[in-house]
Amino acid sequence: MLVPLSWLREAVDVPAAVSPDEIGAAFTALGVEVEEITDLAASVRGPLVVGKVLDIEELTGFKKPIRYCQVDVGAANGTGEPQSIVCGARNFAVGDLVVVILPGGVLPGEFTIGARKTYGKLSAGMICSARELGLGDDHDGIVVLPADTAAAPGEDARPVVGLDEVVFDLSVTPDRGYQLSIRGLARELARALDAPYRDPADRAATAGSAQASAGRRVLVEDATGCDRFSARLVTGVDPAAPSPQWMVRRLTHAGIRSISLPVDVTNYVMVELGQPMHAFDAATLTGDLVVRRARDGERLATIDHVDRALSTEDLVICDDTGVISLAAVMGGATTEVGESTTDVLLEAAHWDPASISRTARRHRLLSEASKRFERAVDPAITLVALQRAVDLLVEYGGGTAGAEVVDVNQVVPPETVLLPASLPARIVGVDYPLPRVVELVEAVGAQVAVDGDTLAVTPPTWRPDLVDPVDVVEEVVRLDGYGRVPSVLPPVVAGNGLTDAQRRRRSVARALAEAGYVEVLSYPFVSPDAYDALGLPDDDPRRLAVRLANPISEREPLLRTTLLPTLLATLRRNLARGQRDVALFESGLVFRPSTDTPTEVPALPVDRRPTDAELAAALAVVPRQPYRVAAVVTGEVERAGWWGGGRSADWTDALAAARLVARTAGVALTVRADRHAPWHPGRCAALSVDGVLVGHAGELHPEVCQALELPRGTAVMELELSALPAREPVPAPSISTYPPALIDVALLVDDAVPAADVQAALATGAGELLESIRLFDVFRGDQLGAGRKSLAYKLTFRAGDRTLTAEEAVAARDAAVAEATRRVGAALRGA
Repeated sequence: MLVPLSWLREAVDVPAAVSPDEIGAAFTALGVEVEEITDLAASVRGPLVVGKVLDIEELTGFKKPIRYCQVDVGAANGTGEPQSIVCGARNFAVGDLVVVILPGGVLPGEFTIGARKTYGKLSAGMICSARELGLGDDHDGIVVLPADTAAAPGEDARPVVGLDEVVFDLSVTPDRGYQLSIRGLARELARALDAPYRDPADRAATAGSAQASAGRRVLVEDATGCDRFSARLVTGVDPAAPSPQWMVRRLTHAGIRSISLPVDVTNYVMVELGQPMHAFDAATLTGDLVVRRARDGERLATIDHVDRALSTEDLVICDDTGVISLAAVMGGATTEVGESTTDVLLEAAHWDPASISRTARRHRLLSEASKRFERAVDPAITLVALQRAVDLLVEYGGGTAGAEVVDVNQVVPPETVLLPASLPARIVGVDYPLPRVVELVEAVGAQVAVDGDTLAVTPPTWRPDLVDPVDVVEEVVRLDGYGRVPSVLPPVVAGNGLTDAQRRRRSVARALAEAGYVEVLSYPFVSPDAYDALGLPDDDPRRLAVRLANPISEREPLLRTTLLPTLLATLRRNLARGQRDVALFESGLVFRPSTDTPTEVPALPVDRRPTDAELAAALAVVPRQPYRVAAVVTGEVERAGWWGGGRSADWTDALAAARLVARTAGVALTVRADRHAPWHPGRCAALSVDGVLVGHAGELHPEVCQALELPRGTAVMELELSALPAREPVPAPSISTYPPALIDVALLVDDAVPAADVQAALATGAGELLESIRLFDVFRGDQLGAGRKSLAYKLTFRAGDRTLTAEEAVAARDAAVAEATRRVGAALRGA
């Protein structure tokens, strides 16, 4: 926000000895960030004087009109003779007072002025426009001073045009909307400098009522969105009446372009008091005014000439013709004040900050008004703002103020905050005596009642952010000075190291990286279409996702329930950039809400630790967030070359990645065939640990590959790390020096029997002498019979205290085969 110092001085008696830098330091100490301090007097160097046009000679024969002027600049040029200046502007005449910069002067942008011959004439200096002086964007004509300007030709023009000003560029935090006004900033500055303060809103105002004004009623249908609406009519305004120069200068210094007197008046009051206003052309209004939410299908052409589709969440102002204004954001084109407007209806209202913020962002209209309303304005000054605007419009526009003032007031008074007197000292670590706390809280503008050791604080109407005791504590610290708060380092305590879960995640990531997979990180936001591309059934629990209230992208408003959409999107991006052999993995949280998750979020206290019940209620709203790891591989796993043929990735690579994760986590993985989207129905494995399903691995369904533009045969694994049991301590292995006994067995089983079940049965039956077991061959053939397969296993037997005899090894083998026969119906092949 740009703030002229002279405007601040009207509300606070800044001592003359206080420099602009000291004022900036005072703002900074109060938490107001000072971006820049600009001394406009230094922006134009050299002789800048008032000149009077004595003669104008029109030069012809050029592509554009050129004028050769004789300008009286007094004794500023050292001779007292008229100054000859060539100028192309057409908006001035003989006898007008203008602003002249003489040779040797330097305009903003380091534009040095000299005497030179142009258009066949000698031009010594320049007659300046507002843009050339850095006072605005107007470059259509030069600055013509009012005829009653007190300065004589040759005198310094800086005070006349406002170049004797110091402007502060301040950055206001979102929670302090009251600082977006001269009123609020002057109050802060007065406190910092201990200087007298005059509230610009402390003025008499005509009282209003909810009755009709000039035959027009105001009906507020949504008191939540608009709890106060005030309006007053001014008739007979001169459409040609210009805004006074002092007002134009102040608005320009505040970064606001002058438009017309009614609009300039509303902008001036907005900056001065912090109350945005709107001016309607009363002649274009039909019937009563209604404040409500927009309805389906309604549209509005705003004053920026854009036709906008309205949302049912938008607050609007309507008359009998329909919507005429997007409340607190931008007015409609049909009721805009124009060049022929004589009757002006002024409106000052108080709107719900959250609604205005959503509307402004939905329509991408971040106006000066919406910027203030979304930070909350003072609901108590609508009548004062109306009175101020009416007085200015009557004085400078020749209008007549309407006798009736509409004021629909449904504002709820601020709630009292109970503040323990010891709380500021307890939180901050600085001793704040009770009288000092009372003094500082009253300096905020609050009313304080002391009851023993408790302060009953009623915040002022312009501070809706003071709702908790800690909010008041923050004001105590801020006004007393952040510099008084000691800088104390927290005590350093010994750490406990990584948790088991952290170690597991790091180990798994390291193992996958060492196996050739590249880790990727993705935002956890997905589109609803992502689940369609994966071919998930309509009743799949993965479709039940948390929808963000304010997503980064409207196309991706959901939190992911599986890692696959984000991982596969990264794979597709790499493939599109020319990579063909890709192996990626990602680990992170997914969000799995349930159908019975509460939707109402409980409010937790900030002045104490929540109780266990309060925490449980808050956590019940949070969806379950398991930690998962997923891997995808496509292309060649082993490349072909002079050393031999290569190998393309297939479902076994996804299964190998899952086994690697399980082995690193220290758990035994059970693999079974399964049908689960988005995997291929015949090449999908369910992954279980101790009978609990923890993930799936296999080849993606061909339709999924086509939908996601991935190569056929792409293999994927996803596994829930947080579902794996804790790793048991691994005992040191006992190494036997005795020779092993190696025996191969081939078993006939039904084709539907998983090899893992056969292996588990053999291991159980073999007993303690079994050192290892490995499947090395799977055979199917007509000689085995339909629906049968042969599984060949290599069994290694070894004893730690002796050399096994042949009889002992064969007996162990027979026991293993017998157990497999009992469990899965296996038969020894060739028997």
